[in-house]
Amino acid sequence: MRVRRQQPVNTGIDPVAAADKLLAMPFTTATLHFFRGLARNNRKPWFEAHRAEYDGVVVAPMRELIEEMDVRLASFAPEITGDPKRSMFRIYRDIRFSKDKSPYKTHAACWFYHKDGSRAVGREAAGGGAGFYFQIAPGSCFTGGGMWMPPKEALHNLRDADHPAARWLRLQSFTLGRELRDAQALGARLPALLAADFRLIVPLVRWINDVLGLQAAERR
Repeated sequence: MRVRRQQPVNTGIDPVAAADKLLAMPFTTATLHFFRGLARNNRKPWFEAHRAEYDGVVVAPMRELIEEMDVRLASFAPEITGDPKRSMFRIYRDIRFSKDKSPYKTHAACWFYHKDGSRAVGREAAGGGAGFYFQIAPGSCFTGGGMWMPPKEALHNLRDADHPAARWLRLQSFTLGRELRDAQALGARLPALLAADFRLIVPLVRWINDVLGLQAAERR
């Protein structure tokens, strides 16, 4: 599927000023240090003993990143939103059907989603759509977008859609993304990097959402 660069809409936001804005509380090496410790000690007593560290070096910078990306999205994908209280994925793993009973994820991630759809993702996420994703973990940082494992009805609608790249619609997920070096995920300039990547994925996100009845917007 060929992705074209999306032209920004006029929202009154100065793109130069936005690009130069730096995070006040970025992810740091302390963030990666916490997840390395959690990977070695994936147990509730250890996590509870380090909860303040988790809140300080993982949750706080993630919430600031979400707020900053929500502002930036208004300039090129206003229908996609980030909410500090809803965009960050919980750290608790769903272990109901897993042989691995480790209670915690060893990464942090957030999801930017269509304002008129559900924020949920995956097979059981009725009403959801395409959006943008960021993940941070030691040696496993990632940015991308699209729709992962759509529910049955959404998958059926996408496969029935008329598109010149119809052969790709036989897949189970429709995503684009890339791995980041740890150093790219750390520091105050992360929002500019994510915004540049997200812009390239906007055509895919908007095509999926349009098929699912979630419309693009020119402004908020």
